[in-house]
Amino acid sequence: MEAKLARRSGGRSRKSVRQTKKTIDQLDWSIPYNTDNFIEPLDADGIDAIDNAAMQVIEEIGIQFLNEEAKSILAEAGCKVDQNSSNVIMDRHWVKEMVSKAPTEFEIVPRNPEKSVKIGGRNMAFVNVSSPPNVMDLDRGRRVGNFESFKDLMKLTQYFNCIHLAGGYPVEPVDIHASIRHLDCLYEKLTLTDKVCHAYSLGSQRVEDAIEMAKIASGLPEEEFFSKPRFYTNINSSSPLKHDQPMLDGAMRFARRGQPVIVTPFTLAGAMAPVTMAGAVVQSVAEGLAAIALLQYINPGTPCVFGTFTSNVDMKSGAPAFGTPEYIRATQMSGQMARYYGLPIRASNACAANAPDGQAMWESLNSMWAASTSGINVVYHSAGWLEGGLIASYEKFIMDCEVLQQFQKYFDPKISDVGIGSLAVEAIRDVGPNGHFFGCDHTQERYTDAFYSPFMSDWRNYEAWEQDGSEWTHQRANKIWKKILKEFKPPEMDLIVKEELSSFVAKRKSEGGVKTDF
Repeated sequence: MEAKLARRSGGRSRKSVRQTKKTIDQLDWSIPYNTDNFIEPLDADGIDAIDNAAMQVIEEIGIQFLNEEAKSILAEAGCKVDQNSSNVIMDRHWVKEMVSKAPTEFEIVPRNPEKSVKIGGRNMAFVNVSSPPNVMDLDRGRRVGNFESFKDLMKLTQYFNCIHLAGGYPVEPVDIHASIRHLDCLYEKLTLTDKVCHAYSLGSQRVEDAIEMAKIASGLPEEEFFSKPRFYTNINSSSPLKHDQPMLDGAMRFARRGQPVIVTPFTLAGAMAPVTMAGAVVQSVAEGLAAIALLQYINPGTPCVFGTFTSNVDMKSGAPAFGTPEYIRATQMSGQMARYYGLPIRASNACAANAPDGQAMWESLNSMWAASTSGINVVYHSAGWLEGGLIASYEKFIMDCEVLQQFQKYFDPKISDVGIGSLAVEAIRDVGPNGHFFGCDHTQERYTDAFYSPFMSDWRNYEAWEQDGSEWTHQRANKIWKKILKEFKPPEMDLIVKEELSSFVAKRKSEGGVKTDF
């Protein structure tokens, strides 16, 4: 065993294999640091009003916890638990005391420590598209998700430096039976990427399998693995005012091991939440804080993130709408409330468009600017989301990564540097009123990295663009993802670790995986 551990340790210290071919020129790996002043639509009285209303919901109306263990724990903590309805009434002071124990910032360290991600403060991490049931590309159209597409999108997740965390399944592979799906998917996740990974909270056995697989992939002894946050989960409340059995079970298992939990109420105004955005935010805060309070009571100091998914529905059709003016304001209001409670916050790069077109990009840009101006720390679905989360799109994944890189560049402090060289007074003096700056020394010394260089935009004039095939943006994106997948090389993993991971998957499959009713 000692010899084995020694070899595993050696594997851990090795760096990931980098791409040997440059498919595109992309920015280096970095976690954007948001230097801007946040937009805060609420004044102090507005914050107090939402806080008080959320506490009224918690104290007077209550939240249903559809999990027997959670109810027992909350009863032990002094909450009023109705065993028949599963409704829980909490004291506001207790809730705030518990929530205050959560860290304002933390770091998640994956199997490759170079890909560690800081969550909270002014850090802004991007997550790939997660959980759509369908997948789409220009060649094959819209279709039900499958394992091959799952792996393709995981490869894109690993390839792009602007994607910092691997979220849930980038598309649900329905061609793998649900009893073993988590085993195959997590194996591919942990081998195709060396970034921070997510695990679903969908039943106790799936969570325990995920925890064990993440531990094996790290190559670390158990004590060392659980000494830091290594991977994470996201749970959604079943709005309005419910937390369900499997998600609570998974969240509690993560909390006991000190692993991060994102709590994201699913509050669509006019459907699962009040039609007013203030009312929807109130409900979201109440649902989110109630679950976070439970997790902090179980293990004080557990890294928790408050997630906002507050948007509106189309009142004509009932369909969710994203990237709307209401979504932007609700996100900004939620950002204020998260900071008020001292919690990191998650939002999404969401859109309702059915194709990677103009609507998709203006709604996504609205969502991204909402995230930027709200101080969002974790942006879910940053690349590849379509149809309100029902489609994972290859082309939109590429198009979104262009936008993510632009946000990374936007936050580069060099752009707003006011040092002597940047002020360029001497350059202005040398050129004077009759010259130009193309050939001056000041330009020549800086032009190679002065501006962001896109990999998607075509800045040629119409004639040159037309002569070269008149390719629209989504067509260029189609070529790029194909080239990336063709040249993709997975990150290195110690062979002994990989074999152990493979053996665990095989063993669990032989045992039947997880029981299902079909």
